[in-house]
Amino acid sequence: MRVAYDGSRFHGYARQPEVRTVQGDLEDALFRLVGEVETAVAGRTDKGVHATGQVVSFATDDEIDVKRVVRSLNRQLAPEIAVSDLEPALEGFSARFSAKERRYVYRILNRVAPDPFRATTTWHYEVPLEVDEMNRAAAAFVGEQDFASLCRRSGDRSTVREVRFAEWRRNGDVLEYHVAASSFCHQMVRSMVAICVDVGRGKIAADSVPAMLEAKDRHAARGAAPPHGLTLVEVEY
Repeated sequence: MRVAYDGSRFHGYARQPEVRTVQGDLEDALFRLVGEVETAVAGRTDKGVHATGQVVSFATDDEIDVKRVVRSLNRQLAPEIAVSDLEPALEGFSARFSAKERRYVYRILNRVAPDPFRATTTWHYEVPLEVDEMNRAAAAFVGEQDFASLCRRSGDRSTVREVRFAEWRRNGDVLEYHVAASSFCHQMVRSMVAICVDVGRGKIAADSVPAMLEAKDRHAARGAAPPHGLTLVEVEY
């Protein structure tokens, strides 16, 4: 199932007690159609993060009318969640474990005046940013390496990741950070953005980024950019 959502009013994708989540709303809607299911997801986005190309899978023994289920889900979940496609998967498929690559875009509105119509999907940043320098910083992220300096720790899970692509592009008054990897750890993309912004405003040098990564220490990095500028745009299988 391909899903898009505005994450502004959700406490992330993953179900949590007593707060509203994408998984909670989606599974509650599915329950009314196919009974109780547990979804697997390509990327468990954080509070405030959006998706245009999220992939979700679930198992059911019921025969389902795909078009009817999609129509019903969209009636129940609109306008914040939308299902664009639903189709049978191969035996053993998991939206999470079968994924080969995730792609995100982070958007910064880089101008003096804010835009109320883009306030929930871009980080408004007034200080002019130098894109060429930001791309020099982003180049340091590409490849397989330990991103412990950029990740919020989760137990003993490895922080080694392979980043396949990282580039800043200017689209009018919006700067877009396009990044792809086999997978990402918690806060990794937003930490990349925070570093690049500090480079782009001249606060730190692009040449200092490799040393931050080599430190393998969360305190060596520059925090994390706000979540609402981030969108999961595509998952490859």
